[in-house]
Amino acid sequence: MTLSDLGPLRRAAQHVDARTPAHRDRALDGLRALALLAVPTGHWLLGAFTRSSDGALHNASPLGSLGFFAPVSWVLQLLGIFFLVGGHASVLSLRRAAARGTGTGDWLRGRLARLGRPVLGVTAVWALLLPLLAVAGVPSGTLRTGAVLVVQPLWFVGVYAGVTALTPYCVRAARRLGGWAAAPLIAAVAVVDLLRYGPWAGSVPSWVGLVNLLPGWLFAYQLGVSWGEGRLGRRGARLLLAGGAVLFAVLLVVFHYPASMVGVPGVERTNSHPPSLLVLALASVQCGAAVLLRDRLGRRLRRPALWAPVVAVNLSAMTIFCWHQTAMLAVAVPGSALRSVPGLTGAPDSLGWVLARLCWLPLFAVVLVGIGRFTRRFEAPWTGVPRGARVAAGALAGGFALYALAVL
Repeated sequence: MTLSDLGPLRRAAQHVDARTPAHRDRALDGLRALALLAVPTGHWLLGAFTRSSDGALHNASPLGSLGFFAPVSWVLQLLGIFFLVGGHASVLSLRRAAARGTGTGDWLRGRLARLGRPVLGVTAVWALLLPLLAVAGVPSGTLRTGAVLVVQPLWFVGVYAGVTALTPYCVRAARRLGGWAAAPLIAAVAVVDLLRYGPWAGSVPSWVGLVNLLPGWLFAYQLGVSWGEGRLGRRGARLLLAGGAVLFAVLLVVFHYPASMVGVPGVERTNSHPPSLLVLALASVQCGAAVLLRDRLGRRLRRPALWAPVVAVNLSAMTIFCWHQTAMLAVAVPGSALRSVPGLTGAPDSLGWVLARLCWLPLFAVVLVGIGRFTRRFEAPWTGVPRGARVAAGALAGGFALYALAVL
């Protein structure tokens, strides 16, 4: 590409910059874009396939044999920042809705609809794809793997919808307790972890860990609400950063928590499903750093060349989230016909696999962009879609969800 070819790109970036309202908090959008891009990068880099003798693809992970990959999961697991920004953004959105005279119920329905439409779209499309792929000769094992991968990130949407519904209560807590409103949440997770992993762990039912689902993911969201209410400043951020780092080190070194932030095949104990205290320690570090770096990041994003990609990512947030696994499968499934392809369908058990997978990431990204050109319409309101089509989409999505849950 020559310098003259960069002209249109530079002009487009300047156009986006000029259309951005002066009051727009660019730092928050930048943090959200960073957290969003970490999701496909993490799944593409920490997820892998192996190919069985019948040509079927099965889920695998380099974390099972490459221990040095665990710290990579610390960098790519940015859900703490995503929930932090989500809480902050919800406060501002709820405040604007109240100023317009919109009730809390209507505000919440609008937020949930924005989350639900893309999920309904991807699951309905996959409900149609599965029988077509089966007729085309794709092995049933590959279809099961694909269904699991597509559903795998969608649990997050349900959790995020749940914490969003609690926004009014989080606001009250923030106004009363400030940043300390998140303290009971981390204490609750610590108690549940003590029950799960303490001396009496053998007598505690396995379902007790599910109690961590709400406080574990609400922790960073509550911090974001407190931040949006102006009750979490730089002093609190420093406490979060330092305290979270110390807690993280103690849990790893003294209490021997698993080092990986995501599940490792063959390892029973996991940090993320449901979230453990280690996840909250990492989220504390991330949230503290985000608050401290906000002003610096905002200044950097005044540059049009940096700001335009942030806008593009945020405009396609749910498309990226819902379809990135499909993009990887769109490359891997045809590749399975070539037997073991390094970094694609070969076993993730060597440094060579890592290097090969890094080479595949740009292709996954290009395919995702191509898919997004057609699927971004699911993010827009379905006002022009006939009722019958919406009912059919719901039925298809429900059928796919049942199939996916059956093979999980």
